[in-house]
Amino acid sequence: MRRAGLLIAGTALALTSVWAAAQDSPESLLPPGFEKPKPAPKTDTSAPNATSSPVVQPIPGGSSSGAGTVTRAPTLPSGARIPTLRELEAMTPDQLDELLGLKPKFDMPGAARRSVTRVGVLSGAEGGLPSQSVARQPANLVRAALDGNKGVLVSRWGHILLRRALASRLDAPAGMNPADFAASRAALLVRMGEGEAARALVQDVDAGNYTPAMTQAAMDAYAATADITGMCPVIAVHGGVRKDADWRVIRSVCAAFQGDGAAGMAQLGQLERGGVWPRIDMLLARKYAGAAGKSRQAVKIEWDNVEGMTPWRYALTTAVGLEPPANLMRDAGPRYSLIAATAPMLPLPSRATAADLAAGFGVLSSAAMVDLYSQIYAQDDITGDWADRADSLRTAYTGATPQDRMTAIRSLWDTGSDSRARYSRQVLTAYAAARMPADGAFAQDSGDLVASMLTAGLDRNALRWLPQAQKGGLAWGQLVLVAPNGQAAVDRGALDDFYDGDTSEAHRKSRFLIAGLAGLGRVDAGVARDFAAKLGIDPGRQTRWTTLIDQAAAVDNKTLVAFLAGVGMQGDGWDKMTSVNLFHIVSALNRVGMTAEAQMIAAEAVARG
Repeated sequence: MRRAGLLIAGTALALTSVWAAAQDSPESLLPPGFEKPKPAPKTDTSAPNATSSPVVQPIPGGSSSGAGTVTRAPTLPSGARIPTLRELEAMTPDQLDELLGLKPKFDMPGAARRSVTRVGVLSGAEGGLPSQSVARQPANLVRAALDGNKGVLVSRWGHILLRRALASRLDAPAGMNPADFAASRAALLVRMGEGEAARALVQDVDAGNYTPAMTQAAMDAYAATADITGMCPVIAVHGGVRKDADWRVIRSVCAAFQGDGAAGMAQLGQLERGGVWPRIDMLLARKYAGAAGKSRQAVKIEWDNVEGMTPWRYALTTAVGLEPPANLMRDAGPRYSLIAATAPMLPLPSRATAADLAAGFGVLSSAAMVDLYSQIYAQDDITGDWADRADSLRTAYTGATPQDRMTAIRSLWDTGSDSRARYSRQVLTAYAAARMPADGAFAQDSGDLVASMLTAGLDRNALRWLPQAQKGGLAWGQLVLVAPNGQAAVDRGALDDFYDGDTSEAHRKSRFLIAGLAGLGRVDAGVARDFAAKLGIDPGRQTRWTTLIDQAAAVDNKTLVAFLAGVGMQGDGWDKMTSVNLFHIVSALNRVGMTAEAQMIAAEAVARG
C-alpha cells in the first residue's frame, strides 16, 4: 500500500565505525602475473554526503530554537533536489519509492532470506568440492586465482574441472566478503563461456546482499544468457545505486516489463536522445521493451555502419529473435560462439556451427552434442551440410557394418574446419567410437578412436584397444595414462618408439607424455629423467606457481588445487602449455585424489599436443 504522504523528520543520522583488529600480512606467495587486490577507493570529501559530522534536518513548521532562526526548505531523504512535475510523471513506482526513501533493502521477509555463508549450486552429494576447503586460505591468493584467470583454457577436461569447482557450494575465505567471493566465481564462469552456471550462481545470493562486484557479475551473467529481465529483481532492490549507461538502459527496460510500459518506453526515448548507448543498441532495447504490455512499437533494426559486437548488443539481438550479421561475428572472438552454442532462441544450424568450438572448450558434453544433431536430423526444413552431418551421425551409430560406421565417423572428423573443430567432432562421436570393435582392421584410426572415447570419459571402452594398440603409438600413449596401474608397461624402448613416431612440433606430444607419466608416478624415475634429458626439459622445475599448487596438494586441498590448475592451463591452444605446468597439475590432482581428472587431462594433452 502506497504511503499517503512524506514526513520529513529532523532526526540526526548516527554514524558508526567498525574497528577490526589488524594482523601482520603474510608474505605474498602470488605467482607471476597475479594481480594485487585493488586498493579501496578513497572517499571524496568534496561530495555532498562525505561529511564526517551528522546532518540535522529541521522539522518544517516546528518551533524555532530562537528568534531569527530561518526555516530551511524541505529536502528529500536522499538529499536530492525535488523533481519537476514532468519528471515525477515519468517516474515508475520503484523510482518514486527510491526517491522518497521508501525502498527497503530486502524485498522478502526475514524467514525467506538465504545465508551467504555457503554459496553455490553443487553440493558434495552432487559432485561439488568440499565446502570449507578455501575457508582458511589467504583471501588474496584465492582472489588472484579467480580474478587473474582470463577464462580460456587449453584443456577441455581442465575447463570441466574448473567449472565444477566454481559452481560448488563453498564458504568464502576469511576476510573476503562472501558475495564478492561468489562474484569472482561468477565472473570467471562468464569469461569461460559458462553463462548458465554463472547465472545460477548469482541467483543463489539474495539481491539485498549484493555488493558492487556482485551486481556487475550478475549483469554480465544475465547478458551472457540473453536473460534481460532476469536483472530486474536486482534493479528493483538497488535502484539508483549505479548511474552508468548499461544500468540506466536495462532499468528502463525493466520498467516496461513491470506494468508501466509507457514510462519505460519514455525513459528509453530520453536515453536515446541523450546518446547514452549507440543507436543500434537503443533500437534493440526499444524493440525488446516494446514487447511488454500495450506499449508495442514497430522498430526496424538496421545494421548499416555498425562496427563490433558487445555483450549487451549480442544479448538483445538474440533476445528479440534476430541474429547479428555474419561480418560482425567474424571478428567478434570465441566468447560469442560459446554463448551461441547453448542459446535456445538461435536456429539449430547456427548453434551447431558454434558447437564446433564450444565442445572443444568443454562447454558442451558429448550427450549435448548428440542431442543437438538429433534435433537437426528431426527438422525436415534443414537441408545442406548440417543435414548431411546429422545423417552421418545416425550412420555412425546405426550403420549396418563396422566399416560403414567407421566411414561415417571419419567423415564427421575430417569435415571440421580446423583442429579445434575436429576435436569437437570427436566429442560428438564419443559414444559411436565406443561401439566400434577393437579390431586390427581399424588400427590406423585407433589413436583418434581412443581420443574420441576419452573426451566423454569412456576409459573402460577405450581400454579394449590396449591389447591391439601398437607399443609406442598414439593410442598406446593415451591408454598408458588412463589404464589402472600395472596394466600397461612403460619402458625406455616404448618411449623411444613414441618419440620416433612423434611428428608434433618440437616433439610436444612426447614432452606431454613423459610429464603425464611422471605426474601419475607411472614411469621409473631414472627412465623419466633420461627421457626428459633427451627432450631437453625438466618437468620438475619449480616456479612460484608450482610451489603454490604443490603446497595446496600437500594439504589435500582439492578446491585450491583446481583453482590453481585453472591458472596454469590458460591459453588458446596446447602450444601455450609447458611440460612443467602439465607435470605439476597432473601430480597435484593425483595427490588430492582426483586421479581420474589427472588422467584425462594428461591423455588429452597427448592427443591434442
